[in-house]
Parts: sequence; structure tokens; C-alpha cells
Amino acid sequence: MCGRFTLNATPEQIAETFGLSIRPEWSPRYNIAPTQLIPIVRVTTANAAREWQMVHWGLLPSWSRDRTRAASLINARSETVAEKPSFREAFRHRRCLIPASGFYEWETIDKKTKQPYLIARGEQSLFAFAGLWERWISPEQEVVETCTILTTAADEAIKHLHERMPIIMEPEHYEEWLDPQLESMARAEELLRPTQPAEWKWRQVSTAVNNARTEGPICLEPPRDQLFQ
Repeated sequence: MCGRFTLNATPEQIAETFGLSIRPEWSPRYNIAPTQLIPIVRVTTANAAREWQMVHWGLLPSWSRDRTRAASLINARSETVAEKPSFREAFRHRRCLIPASGFYEWETIDKKTKQPYLIARGEQSLFAFAGLWERWISPEQEVVETCTILTTAADEAIKHLHERMPIIMEPEHYEEWLDPQLESMARAEELLRPTQPAEWKWRQVSTAVNNARTEGPICLEPPRDQLFQ
């Protein structure tokens, strides 16, 4: 799964990487958690420019009666996303990119201890999770936009940390993935290819990240002198 991540890139790096015509307002974040407002990159209509938008992490289907489901839908399994009622309309019409610098997983040491790891494609690499977004309107006519991160079975390189991992969308597929006129759901599913194991790097980081309220570079500090494996 993906339950915590970091986006510590600059607005300039983000705009360049994702082809944004307007530099986004963004301050580096090091411990992004479910239900928080997070950035997505999307295209809402045909031939429109890519758009940076802040939405809540945890998808809320448009037909939901209230907001209680959102916290349980932070991830969507890519194997069944086209079929599940909670995700299938968003998968067909509202695909997005979720910028990230890395994500965290935890290794259970014993009953009381969990060691966090930062998983990335390199110390300075900026990439994007494949995501879906949705718009929900409350009975009081409040508009709430939400998103979820698509996942797949973890590859052997990081399977010891968790059995699931987020899907990274490759830059050459950004345009097609974001295209709201992409009618072939079979093609959309083909784009959900796992990243090659050799590209992943991981290292232990400070247990400060275990607390979702902790923010700042301290989250990336190693528990001891240690480089990426």
C-alpha cells in the first residue's frame, strides 16, 4: 500500500517535471498522511492545460451519503479498479498524477517496534503516483474533491517491507493517462505497469516519521550513518 509519502521538491522542479504553465504554490512536505490536502495534476476537459489542484487524500465516491468512507479509500488496487463501484467511474473519467519524492513503509522488528524506510528512485528524483480523483457534493452543497493512489503487488526488491506498492506513472505516459478522452479502459489498464525493481532505492529513516503530526527534514534523517542500499 502507500499510506505516507514525501514531496520535498521546489515549485520550479514540479512545474518543469509535470509541464505546468503556472508555478504551483508549494512548500516542501516530508510526512504527508491520509485525509490531508495533497496536490494532484489533472486535465479536466479535452485540450485543456494540466492543472495543479489540492484535494483530500482518501477518495469519496460521488454517490456517498457522507464523508466517512474517504479515510478507508486512500489506495485502490489496480487489478480491480475498473470493476469496483467506488473507483470505476473515476478510473474511466478522472485519472490524475500525484507528485512525490518518495514514500514510506515500515518493517516490523518486534511487537513494540516498527522501523520506517524511505523508498525512492534516488535521493533527488521527482516522480508521480498513478491516481484517481473524484468530486463529491454534500447535502449542504459543499463541494469536496478527493483522490486515491493506485497500487499493485510489490516487486521482490521491496516485498519484505510490504506486499503492495504504489504504481509509478512513467513520464512518457503522462499525457495519455491524463487524457479525459481516453476511451479504452483496456489501454488505461495497460499503463499501470510496475516500475522495474532495479530503479528502487531504500534506506532506514528516523522513527520521527511514525507520528503523522511530525513534519520537516527530520523525517528523512537516518537512524544511523547509512546510505541508500
